[in-house]
Amino acid sequence: MQNTPPSASSTPARVALTTGDPAGIGPELLAKLLVEIAGDSAHDVTVFSTADELDRAFQHAGLVSERRRVEQSANVRIVDTGFDFSGMPVAAASEAGGKWAIDHLDLALRAHEAGEIDAVVFAPLNKSSLHLAGMHENDELRWLENRLGTRGTVSELNAIAGLWTSRVTSHVSHRNAPMLITAEKVASVARLLHTYLVASGVPAPRLAVCALNPHGGEGGKFGTEEIDEIVPGIAAAVADGLDVTGPFPADTVFLRARDGDFDGVVTMYHDQGQIAMKMIGFDGGVTIEGGIGVAVCTPAHGTAFDRVGKGTAALNSMRNAYEIARSLAAASESLTVR
Repeated sequence: MQNTPPSASSTPARVALTTGDPAGIGPELLAKLLVEIAGDSAHDVTVFSTADELDRAFQHAGLVSERRRVEQSANVRIVDTGFDFSGMPVAAASEAGGKWAIDHLDLALRAHEAGEIDAVVFAPLNKSSLHLAGMHENDELRWLENRLGTRGTVSELNAIAGLWTSRVTSHVSHRNAPMLITAEKVASVARLLHTYLVASGVPAPRLAVCALNPHGGEGGKFGTEEIDEIVPGIAAAVADGLDVTGPFPADTVFLRARDGDFDGVVTMYHDQGQIAMKMIGFDGGVTIEGGIGVAVCTPAHGTAFDRVGKGTAALNSMRNAYEIARSLAAASESLTVR
C-alpha cells in the first residue's frame, strides 16, 4: 500500500483491533495478524475480544499453537470484554453478531476518547447483522459519524496500492445520487481525499474527478451535472491550492489512474469507483472511514461467510488496513474537513 508506516525507532502508534462480525472471517484474520506482529516492539496493539472468541479465532486460523506466544507478547494487550460468546453463530448473519461487532467497536472508540489508543482497525462487518441489531444508519460510516458527533465532511475512502478514492455520494440509490451532487460536496470530498493522502505519506496528491454522465455529459447533451456542479466544485478545490483536474469520463479515468497519472480519484457514486478499484486490485483493498477525526480502517472485502474456518481467508487487506491506520494515527486530529 502507498503509505508511510511509523519507523521502528519512533514511538509506535497504539492501534485498537476488533474482530468485526464474529460469524465471519474477521476473527481468524485478527489471529493471523497478531501472530505476525507478536513480539515486535514496533507494534503496539490492544485487542477487544473474549477468551471464547479468541479460542474460535485461532482454531479457524489454524494457529492454536501460536496462541500462548501472542498472549504473552509485551506489545499485545488483550482486553477481555466479558461479553457472552456462547451460541454465537458461525457463517451467518445474526442480531447477536451485529450487536457484538458494534459493542466492541464502541469500546475501541471509548479507548480512543480516553487517550489510550491512537487508531482503530475493525475486521469486516456484515450490514444485515448490524441492522438486525438495531443500527438505523445505512452503513458503519454514518453510525460512526453519529456516534462521534462529527460535523464536517465524511466519505468512505478506498485504497489499493498507489491509488485512493473518495465518494460524493455512497450508499444511496442510483436514482437519488445525482440530486445529492453539489459543487460544495465535490470540493469538500476532494479536500478530504487530499488531506488523507498527505497524512498517509503522499506529499502533493494529484487528484482526478469523475464525471457523472457518459462522455462527461457531452457539453450538456447527456446531462448538466458536470456544468452546474462538478466543474464549479473542482474550481473551488483548485482555488484552495489543490491539484485537482477533471471531470473525466469514468470509463477512462481509472486507466490513467492505474498507470500512475493520479494518486486519487473523486467519484460521484458508490459503484463508479468501487467496480474499478476492485477490478484493479481487490486483493489488499482497504476502506478508510474518512472525516470522523479518528483514524479508522477496515478491509474492503466482506465477512466471507463461505470461507470461515477453511484456511483460505487472505490477510492482505487486514494487514494493509492496519498499516494505513498506523500511518494515519499521528494525524488523527487533522482528519476532518469542513
